[in-house]
Amino acid sequence: MSTGGVATGHAVSPDSGRHWADEGAWQVAEGIYRIPLPLPMDALKAVNVYVVQGDDGLTLIDGGWAIPVARELLDTSLRSIGSGFGDIRRFLVTHVHRDHFTLATVLGHQYGAEVALGAQERPALELLHRAAEAELGESPFLAVLRTAGAEEIAQLWAAGHDGELPDALDWAFPDLWLEGDRAFDVGRRRLDAVHTPGHTPGHYVFADQAEGVLFSGDHVLPTITPSIGFTVPPAEEPLGQFMASLARVRELPDLRILPAHGPVAPSSYERVDELLAHHEHRLDLCLVSLKERGEVTSLTVAKDLGWTRHERAFDELDVFSQGMAAMETKAHLDLLVARGQATAVDHPDGVVYAAS
Repeated sequence: MSTGGVATGHAVSPDSGRHWADEGAWQVAEGIYRIPLPLPMDALKAVNVYVVQGDDGLTLIDGGWAIPVARELLDTSLRSIGSGFGDIRRFLVTHVHRDHFTLATVLGHQYGAEVALGAQERPALELLHRAAEAELGESPFLAVLRTAGAEEIAQLWAAGHDGELPDALDWAFPDLWLEGDRAFDVGRRRLDAVHTPGHTPGHYVFADQAEGVLFSGDHVLPTITPSIGFTVPPAEEPLGQFMASLARVRELPDLRILPAHGPVAPSSYERVDELLAHHEHRLDLCLVSLKERGEVTSLTVAKDLGWTRHERAFDELDVFSQGMAAMETKAHLDLLVARGQATAVDHPDGVVYAAS
Protein backbone atom coordinates (compact mmCIF):
# COMPACT_ATOMS: atom_id res chain seq x y z
CA MET A 1 0.00 0.00 0.00
CA SER A 2 1.48 3.30 -1.11
CA THR A 3 2.62 6.15 1.12
CA GLY A 4 3.07 9.45 -0.65
CA GLY A 5 5.64 10.36 -3.28
CA VAL A 6 5.51 9.47 -6.96
CA ALA A 7 3.49 6.36 -7.75
CA THR A 8 5.59 3.29 -8.48
CA GLY A 9 3.86 2.92 -11.84
CA HIS A 10 5.16 6.31 -13.02
CA ALA A 11 8.50 6.65 -11.23
CA VAL A 12 11.69 7.41 -13.15
CA SER A 13 14.94 5.99 -11.77
CA PRO A 14 17.98 8.31 -11.73
CA ASP A 15 20.39 5.59 -12.86
CA SER A 16 18.56 5.08 -16.17
CA GLY A 17 16.70 8.36 -16.59
CA ARG A 18 13.75 6.21 -17.66
CA HIS A 19 10.85 4.41 -16.06
CA TRP A 20 12.37 2.25 -13.35
CA ALA A 21 10.97 -1.01 -14.84
CA ASP A 22 12.43 -0.43 -18.32
CA GLU A 23 14.61 -3.29 -19.53
CA GLY A 24 18.38 -3.00 -19.28
CA ALA A 25 21.44 -3.29 -17.06
CA TRP A 26 21.56 0.15 -15.46
CA GLN A 27 24.77 1.17 -13.70
CA VAL A 28 24.08 2.36 -10.17
CA ALA A 29 27.73 2.71 -9.14
CA GLU A 30 31.03 1.39 -10.39
CA GLY A 31 30.65 -2.40 -10.54
CA ILE A 32 26.96 -2.37 -9.52
CA TYR A 33 24.11 -2.77 -12.01
CA ARG A 34 20.32 -2.81 -11.61
CA ILE A 35 18.40 -5.23 -13.85
CA PRO A 36 14.58 -4.98 -13.71
CA LEU A 37 12.91 -8.31 -14.47
CA PRO A 38 9.21 -8.57 -15.39
CA LEU A 39 6.42 -9.72 -13.09
CA PRO A 40 3.52 -10.71 -15.37
CA MET A 41 0.05 -10.03 -13.99
CA ASP A 42 1.55 -8.15 -11.04
CA ALA A 43 0.85 -4.49 -10.26
CA LEU A 44 4.47 -4.05 -9.19
CA LYS A 45 5.53 -4.48 -12.85
CA ALA A 46 9.08 -5.67 -12.13
CA VAL A 47 11.60 -6.75 -9.53
CA ASN A 48 15.07 -5.21 -9.46
CA VAL A 49 17.92 -7.73 -9.43
CA TYR A 50 21.30 -6.20 -8.57
CA VAL A 51 24.60 -7.39 -10.00
CA VAL A 52 27.74 -6.77 -7.96
CA GLN A 53 30.97 -7.44 -9.82
CA GLY A 54 33.88 -9.03 -7.96
CA ASP A 55 37.34 -10.33 -8.79
CA ASP A 56 36.11 -13.92 -9.10
CA GLY A 57 32.70 -13.35 -10.64
CA LEU A 58 29.30 -11.93 -9.83
CA THR A 59 27.16 -11.70 -6.71
CA LEU A 60 23.46 -11.12 -7.40
CA ILE A 61 21.13 -9.59 -4.86
CA ASP A 62 17.87 -11.51 -5.51
CA GLY A 63 17.19 -13.54 -8.62
CA GLY A 64 13.73 -12.80 -9.97
CA TRP A 65 10.77 -15.06 -10.64
CA ALA A 66 11.52 -18.40 -12.33
CA ILE A 67 9.56 -17.77 -15.52
CA PRO A 68 11.02 -17.97 -19.06
CA VAL A 69 10.68 -14.27 -19.87
CA ALA A 70 12.57 -13.25 -16.73
CA ARG A 71 15.31 -15.82 -17.29
CA GLU A 72 15.80 -14.72 -20.91
CA LEU A 73 15.94 -11.05 -19.97
CA LEU A 74 18.44 -11.69 -17.16
CA ASP A 75 20.62 -13.59 -19.63
CA THR A 76 20.44 -10.79 -22.20
CA SER A 77 21.12 -8.10 -19.59
CA LEU A 78 24.13 -9.93 -18.15
CA ARG A 79 25.56 -10.38 -21.65
CA SER A 80 25.23 -6.64 -22.22
CA ILE A 81 27.80 -6.08 -19.45
CA GLY A 82 30.07 -8.87 -20.66
CA SER A 83 28.91 -11.62 -18.30
CA GLY A 84 26.69 -14.70 -18.24
CA PHE A 85 25.04 -17.18 -15.90
CA GLY A 86 28.31 -19.08 -15.53
CA ASP A 87 29.92 -16.00 -13.94
CA ILE A 88 27.48 -15.95 -11.02
CA ARG A 89 29.19 -17.11 -7.85
CA ARG A 90 26.53 -16.28 -5.28
CA PHE A 91 22.91 -15.19 -4.86
CA LEU A 92 22.12 -13.20 -1.74
CA VAL A 93 18.33 -13.48 -1.57
CA THR A 94 16.55 -10.87 0.51
CA HIS A 95 13.55 -13.09 1.26
CA VAL A 96 11.61 -16.15 0.19
CA HIS A 97 8.89 -14.64 -2.00
CA ARG A 98 8.79 -16.10 -5.49
CA ASP A 99 9.78 -12.92 -7.34
CA HIS A 100 13.03 -12.84 -5.35
CA PHE A 101 13.90 -16.46 -4.65
CA THR A 102 12.77 -18.87 -7.35
CA LEU A 103 14.98 -17.89 -10.30
CA ALA A 104 17.92 -17.57 -7.90
CA THR A 105 17.53 -21.13 -6.66
CA VAL A 106 16.94 -22.55 -10.16
CA LEU A 107 20.02 -20.88 -11.64
CA GLY A 108 22.07 -21.48 -8.52
CA HIS A 109 21.58 -25.21 -8.67
CA GLN A 110 22.05 -25.36 -12.45
CA TYR A 111 25.29 -23.36 -12.51
CA GLY A 112 26.77 -24.14 -9.10
CA ALA A 113 26.28 -20.69 -7.59
CA GLU A 114 25.78 -20.52 -3.83
CA VAL A 115 22.29 -19.44 -2.74
CA ALA A 116 21.96 -17.71 0.64
CA LEU A 117 18.63 -17.09 2.40
CA GLY A 118 17.55 -16.09 5.90
CA ALA A 119 17.15 -19.06 8.22
CA GLN A 120 13.76 -17.83 9.44
CA GLU A 121 12.39 -18.54 5.95
CA ARG A 122 12.83 -22.30 6.45
CA PRO A 123 9.28 -22.90 7.81
CA ALA A 124 7.78 -21.20 4.73
CA LEU A 125 9.91 -23.33 2.39
CA GLU A 126 8.97 -26.49 4.26
CA LEU A 127 5.30 -25.54 3.92
CA LEU A 128 5.73 -25.00 0.18
CA HIS A 129 7.33 -28.42 -0.15
CA ARG A 130 4.39 -29.96 1.65
CA ALA A 131 2.09 -28.17 -0.78
CA ALA A 132 4.16 -29.42 -3.74
CA GLU A 133 3.71 -32.96 -2.46
CA ALA A 134 -0.07 -32.39 -2.17
CA GLU A 135 0.00 -32.87 1.60
CA LEU A 136 -2.05 -29.70 2.19
CA GLY A 137 -5.78 -29.69 1.57
CA GLU A 138 -5.91 -25.95 0.82
CA SER A 139 -3.72 -22.86 0.68
CA PRO A 140 -2.40 -22.04 4.16
CA PHE A 141 -3.21 -18.38 3.54
CA LEU A 142 -6.93 -19.19 3.77
CA ALA A 143 -6.62 -20.01 7.46
CA VAL A 144 -4.88 -16.68 8.05
CA LEU A 145 -7.70 -14.88 6.25
CA ARG A 146 -10.24 -16.58 8.49
CA THR A 147 -8.49 -15.30 11.62
CA ALA A 148 -9.02 -11.82 10.17
CA GLY A 149 -12.77 -12.48 9.93
CA ALA A 150 -12.56 -12.75 6.14
CA GLU A 151 -14.27 -16.09 5.48
CA GLU A 152 -16.04 -14.84 2.35
CA ILE A 153 -12.77 -13.54 0.90
CA ALA A 154 -11.09 -16.85 1.76
CA GLN A 155 -13.78 -18.68 -0.21
CA LEU A 156 -13.26 -16.37 -3.20
CA TRP A 157 -9.50 -16.93 -3.02
CA ALA A 158 -10.07 -20.68 -2.92
CA ALA A 159 -12.48 -20.52 -5.86
CA GLY A 160 -9.96 -18.57 -7.90
CA HIS A 161 -7.13 -21.03 -7.24
CA ASP A 162 -6.46 -23.17 -10.31
CA GLY A 163 -5.22 -26.12 -8.29
CA GLU A 164 -1.71 -26.01 -9.74
CA LEU A 165 0.85 -27.23 -7.21
CA PRO A 166 4.14 -25.39 -6.67
CA ASP A 167 7.20 -26.84 -8.41
CA ALA A 168 9.60 -28.14 -5.78
CA LEU A 169 12.55 -27.29 -8.07
CA ASP A 170 11.58 -23.62 -7.84
CA TRP A 171 11.69 -23.83 -4.06
CA ALA A 172 14.86 -25.87 -3.48
CA PHE A 173 16.50 -25.26 -0.13
CA PRO A 174 19.40 -22.79 -0.15
CA ASP A 175 23.06 -23.71 0.24
CA LEU A 176 23.55 -21.24 3.07
CA TRP A 177 21.11 -20.26 5.80
CA LEU A 178 21.79 -16.75 7.12
CA GLU A 179 21.69 -16.44 10.91
CA GLY A 180 22.05 -13.10 12.67
CA ASP A 181 24.10 -10.34 11.08
CA ARG A 182 27.25 -11.09 9.10
CA ALA A 183 29.42 -9.72 6.28
CA PHE A 184 30.22 -10.94 2.77
CA ASP A 185 33.34 -9.99 0.84
CA VAL A 186 32.64 -9.34 -2.83
CA GLY A 187 35.95 -8.39 -4.40
CA ARG A 188 36.99 -5.13 -2.76
CA ARG A 189 33.54 -4.65 -1.30
CA ARG A 190 32.10 -5.60 2.05
CA LEU A 191 28.36 -6.26 2.14
CA ASP A 192 26.87 -6.19 5.62
CA ALA A 193 23.91 -8.57 5.86
CA VAL A 194 21.39 -7.18 8.36
CA HIS A 195 18.41 -9.26 9.49
CA THR A 196 15.25 -7.17 9.04
CA PRO A 197 12.18 -9.30 9.86
CA GLY A 198 8.72 -7.90 9.23
CA HIS A 199 7.75 -8.29 5.59
CA THR A 200 8.84 -11.90 6.09
CA PRO A 201 10.50 -13.43 9.15
CA GLY A 202 13.81 -14.07 7.36
CA HIS A 203 14.14 -10.85 5.37
CA TYR A 204 17.67 -9.42 4.99
CA VAL A 205 19.05 -6.17 3.63
CA PHE A 206 22.64 -5.79 2.44
CA ALA A 207 24.58 -2.57 3.06
CA ASP A 208 27.70 -1.47 1.20
CA GLN A 209 28.56 1.33 3.59
CA ALA A 210 31.77 2.31 1.77
CA GLU A 211 29.80 2.80 -1.46
CA GLY A 212 26.92 4.38 0.44
CA VAL A 213 24.19 2.06 -0.86
CA LEU A 214 21.58 -0.20 0.72
CA PHE A 215 20.21 -3.22 -1.15
CA SER A 216 16.91 -2.94 0.66
CA GLY A 217 14.81 -5.77 -0.81
CA ASP A 218 11.18 -5.24 0.12
CA HIS A 219 12.03 -3.80 3.54
CA VAL A 220 12.49 -0.17 2.47
CA LEU A 221 10.65 0.67 -0.75
CA PRO A 222 10.69 4.25 -2.08
CA THR A 223 7.07 4.65 -3.20
CA ILE A 224 5.02 1.94 -1.47
CA THR A 225 4.92 0.08 1.82
CA PRO A 226 5.62 -3.66 1.80
CA SER A 227 2.82 -6.01 2.75
CA ILE A 228 2.77 -6.94 6.43
CA GLY A 229 1.04 -10.03 7.79
CA PHE A 230 0.97 -11.85 4.44
CA THR A 231 3.19 -14.73 5.54
CA VAL A 232 2.72 -18.39 6.37
CA PRO A 233 3.21 -19.80 8.86
CA PRO A 234 1.90 -16.62 10.54
CA ALA A 235 4.58 -14.54 12.26
CA GLU A 236 4.14 -13.15 15.74
CA GLU A 237 3.69 -9.37 15.73
CA PRO A 238 4.96 -8.85 12.16
CA LEU A 239 4.33 -5.09 12.22
CA GLY A 240 6.22 -4.74 15.49
CA GLN A 241 9.11 -6.65 13.94
CA PHE A 242 8.96 -4.52 10.81
CA MET A 243 9.07 -1.24 12.71
CA ALA A 244 11.90 -2.47 14.92
CA SER A 245 13.79 -3.50 11.77
CA LEU A 246 13.24 -0.04 10.30
CA ALA A 247 14.79 1.40 13.44
CA ARG A 248 17.79 -0.90 12.94
CA VAL A 249 18.27 0.38 9.39
CA ARG A 250 18.00 3.94 10.74
CA GLU A 251 21.06 3.18 12.91
CA LEU A 252 23.16 2.62 9.77
CA PRO A 253 24.58 5.63 7.89
CA ASP A 254 22.20 7.43 5.54
CA LEU A 255 22.43 5.34 2.35
CA ARG A 256 21.08 5.42 -1.18
CA ILE A 257 18.20 2.97 -1.45
CA LEU A 258 18.52 0.22 -4.06
CA PRO A 259 15.04 -1.29 -3.69
CA ALA A 260 13.52 -4.45 -5.08
CA HIS A 261 10.60 -2.50 -6.54
CA GLY A 262 10.70 1.10 -7.70
CA PRO A 263 13.43 3.59 -8.52
CA VAL A 264 16.76 4.15 -6.81
CA ALA A 265 16.14 6.70 -4.03
CA PRO A 266 18.52 9.10 -2.30
CA SER A 267 18.01 8.65 1.46
CA SER A 268 17.31 5.67 3.69
CA TYR A 269 16.85 8.04 6.64
CA GLU A 270 14.10 10.01 4.88
CA ARG A 271 12.22 6.93 3.73
CA VAL A 272 12.50 5.05 7.02
CA ASP A 273 11.11 8.06 8.87
CA GLU A 274 8.22 8.25 6.38
CA LEU A 275 7.42 4.55 6.81
CA LEU A 276 7.48 4.73 10.60
CA ALA A 277 5.21 7.79 10.58
CA HIS A 278 2.85 6.08 8.12
CA HIS A 279 2.37 3.03 10.34
CA GLU A 280 1.95 5.10 13.50
CA HIS A 281 -0.82 6.99 11.69
CA ARG A 282 -2.44 3.71 10.63
CA LEU A 283 -2.26 2.45 14.20
CA ASP A 284 -4.06 5.60 15.37
CA LEU A 285 -6.78 5.08 12.76
CA CYS A 286 -7.23 1.45 13.79
CA LEU A 287 -7.60 2.48 17.42
CA VAL A 288 -10.23 5.09 16.50
CA SER A 289 -12.16 2.39 14.64
CA LEU A 290 -12.05 0.05 17.63
CA LYS A 291 -13.28 2.78 19.97
CA GLU A 292 -16.17 3.60 17.66
CA ARG A 293 -17.23 0.04 16.82
CA GLY A 294 -16.60 -1.97 19.97
CA GLU A 295 -15.76 -5.66 19.50
CA VAL A 296 -14.92 -6.31 15.84
CA THR A 297 -12.71 -8.39 13.54
CA SER A 298 -9.80 -7.13 11.45
CA LEU A 299 -12.00 -7.16 8.35
CA THR A 300 -14.43 -4.69 9.91
CA VAL A 301 -11.61 -2.31 10.83
CA ALA A 302 -10.07 -2.68 7.35
CA LYS A 303 -13.32 -1.44 5.86
CA ASP A 304 -12.99 1.77 7.88
CA LEU A 305 -9.57 2.58 6.41
CA GLY A 306 -8.43 4.07 3.11
CA TRP A 307 -6.16 1.99 0.88
CA THR A 308 -3.38 2.78 -1.59
CA ARG A 309 -1.97 6.29 -2.04
CA HIS A 310 -5.40 7.32 -3.38
CA GLU A 311 -7.15 6.36 -0.11
CA ARG A 312 -9.52 4.06 -1.97
CA ALA A 313 -12.45 2.52 -0.12
CA PHE A 314 -12.09 -1.15 0.81
CA ASP A 315 -14.97 -2.15 -1.48
CA GLU A 316 -13.13 -0.61 -4.46
CA LEU A 317 -10.22 -3.07 -4.07
CA ASP A 318 -10.00 -6.35 -5.98
CA VAL A 319 -10.52 -9.55 -3.99
CA PHE A 320 -6.80 -10.30 -3.66
CA SER A 321 -6.09 -6.77 -2.37
CA GLN A 322 -9.00 -7.03 0.05
CA GLY A 323 -7.44 -10.14 1.55
CA MET A 324 -4.06 -8.40 1.82
CA ALA A 325 -5.75 -5.41 3.47
CA ALA A 326 -7.53 -7.60 6.02
CA MET A 327 -4.29 -9.35 6.99
CA GLU A 328 -2.34 -6.10 7.17
CA THR A 329 -5.02 -4.59 9.39
CA LYS A 330 -4.75 -7.63 11.64
CA ALA A 331 -1.02 -6.95 11.95
CA HIS A 332 -1.78 -3.40 13.11
CA LEU A 333 -4.37 -4.61 15.61
CA ASP A 334 -1.98 -7.22 16.99
CA LEU A 335 0.57 -4.47 17.63
CA LEU A 336 -2.07 -2.43 19.45
CA VAL A 337 -2.67 -5.48 21.65
CA ALA A 338 1.08 -5.82 22.29
CA ARG A 339 1.18 -2.14 23.29
CA GLY A 340 -1.70 -2.63 25.73
CA GLN A 341 -4.07 -0.42 23.75
CA ALA A 342 -6.41 -3.22 22.64
CA THR A 343 -7.51 -6.73 23.58
CA ALA A 344 -7.97 -9.80 21.39
CA VAL A 345 -10.19 -12.87 21.87
CA ASP A 346 -10.34 -15.91 19.59
CA HIS A 347 -13.77 -16.45 18.07
CA PRO A 348 -15.12 -18.94 15.49
CA ASP A 349 -15.61 -16.02 13.07
CA GLY A 350 -12.07 -14.73 13.57
CA VAL A 351 -10.07 -12.92 16.23
CA VAL A 352 -12.22 -10.22 17.83
CA TYR A 353 -10.53 -7.00 18.96
CA ALA A 354 -11.63 -4.20 21.27
CA ALA A 355 -10.02 -1.02 22.57
CA SER A 356 -8.62 -1.39 26.10
